[in-house]
Amino acid sequence: MARSERRPNRPALALHVPEPPYRPGDTPDYSNLEIPEAGSAPRPDVACDDSETHPLVNHLVRVLDDDHKAVGPWDPKLDPEVLRKIYRDMVTVRIFDDRMYRAQRQGKTSFYMKCTGEEAIATAAAAAMDAEDIHFPTYRQQGLLVARGYPLVKMMCQIYSNSGDHMKGRQLPIMYSDKEKGFFSISGNLGTQFPQAVGWAMASAIKGDSRIAMGWIGDGATAEGDFHAAMTFASVYQAPVILATVNNQWAISSFSGIAGAEQATFASRAIGYGMAGLRVDGNDALAVYAAVRWASERARSNNGPTMIEFFTYRAEGHSTSDDPTGYRPKEESEAWPLGDPIERLKAHMIGLGEWDEERDSALHEELSAEVRKSQKEAEKLGVLSDQGDENKESMFEDVYAEMPWHIAEQRDAALKEGE
Repeated sequence: MARSERRPNRPALALHVPEPPYRPGDTPDYSNLEIPEAGSAPRPDVACDDSETHPLVNHLVRVLDDDHKAVGPWDPKLDPEVLRKIYRDMVTVRIFDDRMYRAQRQGKTSFYMKCTGEEAIATAAAAAMDAEDIHFPTYRQQGLLVARGYPLVKMMCQIYSNSGDHMKGRQLPIMYSDKEKGFFSISGNLGTQFPQAVGWAMASAIKGDSRIAMGWIGDGATAEGDFHAAMTFASVYQAPVILATVNNQWAISSFSGIAGAEQATFASRAIGYGMAGLRVDGNDALAVYAAVRWASERARSNNGPTMIEFFTYRAEGHSTSDDPTGYRPKEESEAWPLGDPIERLKAHMIGLGEWDEERDSALHEELSAEVRKSQKEAEKLGVLSDQGDENKESMFEDVYAEMPWHIAEQRDAALKEGE
């Protein structure tokens, strides 16, 4: 029996399949995007009830206005030295990204992921938190390591998987890990960072420690079960944790609407879990600093978790394996209305009289030379294409306290075969 004969008086059901507003060949137009004026978002007290933050999940915390002046209650009024440090870290990350991108194109490594356009988020967040706090990052928070003084050579050795890689080639390039710097091992399956961060924060509270955690995911990972499990535990146990979603509009080649961005802001999910929530201009370093500082003080004072949505744009491809011009207009990043985070902070410092073009040129020269020097040092230890099967016995190490007999047999067989 035909469908119309079975239920002649009912309309046929249909699904909505989200589509990005612009595809290759279209002219991107963000005039319909509501960008609140800088300084217009109210700043609740750190100890406020969660519900007082809920209007902010549909707002946008912004500090730098169109003239690059810091305005409004979220202005953190940072010392010029702090501003210059954040700016230096941002520029370092961008130069580092560009060098490593070229290295991948030259066949020196298999893979790289840039964070172009998102540099303010990790670097300003690092500045806003204590050095002893721990981060559970994704693969676009290399700024956390740079801000905490992690050696560039060490980062590059991990990218090249050479003999200087302290991860011993067991992670993909750019998936760093360093306990001393509070940088938890990156998981390629995004979403795991949230429950790990919440669990770590709960353990810190159980021990009576003073350290807090910050978990990081992208907009796409909010559609995974790990996101909801973490939100539940964080809310129920009032864990001292910050849960950051970097909404850069794209998850690989699928736009944020696939994860629910058409229905509501990602920050608004905090309401359903009864936790504090903020939506922040991710291209405004001062807004990022202010929001993370507010959330960290809240967590450290046992006032509960905060979910932050950093609203930004992924200016480059998802990775070196991705060509974004296949699914979005080439000019889309240039049309993004929140601008370039590095240029915005630079203009702000110039306006304060704390920076100028001459010092900016000198800084770029200095940092470019520093990154090139680090690259040469790292490449002395080899690049990916140089790697053979030396030290292959290390693949059997660091798993068991006492190696089982059958694993030892496999190791011995592999070594004998290579003789």
